[in-house]
Amino acid sequence: MRLKTEEHAAEPWRLPQVAPDFALLDAWALPARGNEEDFDDLVKLWSTLDPAQASSSVSRFLFKLRERLGQWFGWDDETNTLPIPGCQESSLRGRLPPDLAPLPLPEHPKSPFVPVFRTRNEWGGELSNSTVHAAVQLGWVRQPGGDFRGQLGIYVKTRGPFGRAYMAAIAPFRHYIVYPALMRQVGKLWDHRHRATASEAACVGVPAGARSCARGL
Repeated sequence: MRLKTEEHAAEPWRLPQVAPDFALLDAWALPARGNEEDFDDLVKLWSTLDPAQASSSVSRFLFKLRERLGQWFGWDDETNTLPIPGCQESSLRGRLPPDLAPLPLPEHPKSPFVPVFRTRNEWGGELSNSTVHAAVQLGWVRQPGGDFRGQLGIYVKTRGPFGRAYMAAIAPFRHYIVYPALMRQVGKLWDHRHRATASEAACVGVPAGARSCARGL
């Protein structure tokens, strides 16, 4: 579900403090709920998520098209190496305050976003190319019923007039195709994780040779 940016921004996030010159472009409520400790699972899920492999054929086509255009026009030739627009540093990792330690870089990343920092209820990552420097934020927000819900925030700083025009041109595709497909992808993976956890819990105390429950049989 798409959220109003004002609603998402009302939470006491750290990312806007690290990137005050970035604009909150999009905010979504993720189909992921759980208790306070389950945020670890959401971060792990996101680190293995490849939006280009969504179940939507239209979304996959758009990612393939973007990849081809990037190759033709060199949009991705300097991925995650260009300075942040108007700045000297090339990464938000260089802006972190002393109480936010930079996360280690994965050796074999699956997600296109480079991890930046993590708190008990927030994870931040980034991606840059010749059109934009983007920051992605995962949040874990307490709900009125006492459980927690995942939220996604996308912050951007465009590279000049072309970057602004590019982001405006792809807005309808983001809102009506790419993000809805991503929400379904996250929901499917989260439900699978929930079922696996429930199966493991049901098998506690069951002899190893009799654990057909853990295999869903």
